[in-house]
Amino acid sequence: MMRREVLTGWGRYPSKPCLVTAPRTESEVSTLARHGGVIARGNGRAYGDSALGGAATLDMRRMNRILSFDPATGVLVAEAGLLLADIITTFLPRGWFPYVTPGTKFVSLGGAIASDVHGKNHHCDGAFGSFVEWVDLVGADGKMRRLSRSDNDPLFEWTLGGMGLTGVILRAAIRLRPVESGWIRQRTIVAPNLRAAMAGFEEAQDATYSVAWIDCLATGCALGRSLIMLGEHARVEEVPDAFRASPLSTPTKKKRTVPFDAPALALNRYSVKAFNALYWRKGQGGPEEVLIDWDSYFYPLDAILGWNRIYGRRGFVQFQCALPLDRAEAGLIALLTATARAGQGSFLAVLKRFGAQDSRFSFPMEGFTLALDFPANPKTFALLDQLDRITLAHGGRFYLAKDARLSASTFHEADPRAAQYRDLRRGAGLDHAFASAQSQRLLL
Repeated sequence: MMRREVLTGWGRYPSKPCLVTAPRTESEVSTLARHGGVIARGNGRAYGDSALGGAATLDMRRMNRILSFDPATGVLVAEAGLLLADIITTFLPRGWFPYVTPGTKFVSLGGAIASDVHGKNHHCDGAFGSFVEWVDLVGADGKMRRLSRSDNDPLFEWTLGGMGLTGVILRAAIRLRPVESGWIRQRTIVAPNLRAAMAGFEEAQDATYSVAWIDCLATGCALGRSLIMLGEHARVEEVPDAFRASPLSTPTKKKRTVPFDAPALALNRYSVKAFNALYWRKGQGGPEEVLIDWDSYFYPLDAILGWNRIYGRRGFVQFQCALPLDRAEAGLIALLTATARAGQGSFLAVLKRFGAQDSRFSFPMEGFTLALDFPANPKTFALLDQLDRITLAHGGRFYLAKDARLSASTFHEADPRAAQYRDLRRGAGLDHAFASAQSQRLLL
């Protein structure tokens, strides 16, 4: 049954009236795919309009069963609507954890594959797709095909990072990582400026996980000052004594909730600057190495339910680019300088080091990625246009899972693979069958 609903992404910008249906079976998905203009939607954690359907949006959350698990290989087979949170809840007590996870555990399996999400370990493990064995995909003709890595099928490769535009992912097989505990050894590196931060990442290439909070309003000799958090899965003997008997268990944390939309003026140059200064001082004064639970290390924002409401009713947009290694420093200096000069400080600014990745359409490239959040308003959009130009000038590209407003010309200039993807979709009739507000905006 179709219902009309106004949908947004996690950024709450833009919004779009959509026809929504929630299939429960493969046959329902097949029928809907043949109607054309559909897009699958998981838990709505893509930030922009990539999961807002052209003609119809398929809410896949009812197709969320765990189908099988092989403890000898760590291979999990599950339906696309299953959340990473459910995978962790089920399998961490048995000693398994996702190999790659984004900054929220509330993303669906299908969404993680369609976006080929990356985590804090891309420099050594690659993106989510590196651990996908096969996917069951419903195509434009309504038929299901199993696409696997071993078959060397180009459609499998385009599906990883293809933003749901090759078909509807029904189920998939992924590999999980064996772990001894639910704890992370976190070591913090204090970097007084951008050059020191980049050097810190390079010196920590052997660390499994690395991510930096970056002060996007610092200027002068402090431009790009950062706190780099390195992480390793703790061994049993490193677990706190109180939890040594059950090392895969961690304390249950109380969830906090943002109960209302913050006033539009709450996040401004002065409040963000004060927050950044406080966070910087706190990071400098803390212990260099601590043992923290997995949830606190990987998903600090998940502890605040509805945190996207802090940006107010208009919502927010995220800018995330990847810059090639040889041009990253100059590009990051230009991006941070422009952001600080505009006074549109980002409340959440993250820097990560990417490893090499050769893929059909996925976002990562070897270099650095910078993510910045801004309230959705005219000043922000003017700044983002400037950041787009800086990214293009330094050979960078943009993350579609975070995009809500790129122009088609900017996107295609940044990523020549987009034209190849568009031609593939047109040649196979996929452009009429699978469409999102984003694909229409970007002429994919």
